[in-house]
Amino acid sequence: MILSDINMIIEKGEFVYLIGKTGTGKSSLLKTLYADLPVIEGSAIVADFQLMNIKKKEIPYLRRKLGIVFQDFQLLIDRSINENLKFVLKATGWKEKNAIEDRIKEVLDKVGLGTKGFKMPHQLSGGEQQRVSIARALLNDPELILADEPTGNLDPETSEGIIQLLKNISENGRAVLMATHDFMMIEKFPTRTLRCESGKILFD
Repeated sequence: MILSDINMIIEKGEFVYLIGKTGTGKSSLLKTLYADLPVIEGSAIVADFQLMNIKKKEIPYLRRKLGIVFQDFQLLIDRSINENLKFVLKATGWKEKNAIEDRIKEVLDKVGLGTKGFKMPHQLSGGEQQRVSIARALLNDPELILADEPTGNLDPETSEGIIQLLKNISENGRAVLMATHDFMMIEKFPTRTLRCESGKILFD
């Protein structure tokens, strides 16, 4: 048992922090929300999917309604930014070449990287790579973005830009849940905060 007696709702358009010491269950909660870990009892609904009895074949459809942003970017280093994003679209069923190109341009413009699609990941700064991973999370127009320590490898100024970007995304009607240790950013951009502690989720 990692977490129990959880009672939480995150609405569309909300930006919420998830904090807690290492090992208290932050990443486990995120993994549960994208059906990588099972819900053992109770009711858990994410993007209209009931996680208690979700079938294995439904999990890819749940994940298409989610955008997941990791601390370490997880870009494919052997292909350009455009090719990274095209790979995700093709894997999630996009077939029409022009629609794919238009969508890639749209999400890169949204994260301020409209002119960088031809570059390889190693040619971008850490902050730019994280913006690419946010663009990737936006590709299928998700209802919920789960961000696991997205500023963990970034300097304070770059971190600020990433948080501002995620806040803007939430203001456009998506829900954003961000696990973080970055208390400077929490002070700078205050919002509702959930805390993992002693196997529970507390409301700060």
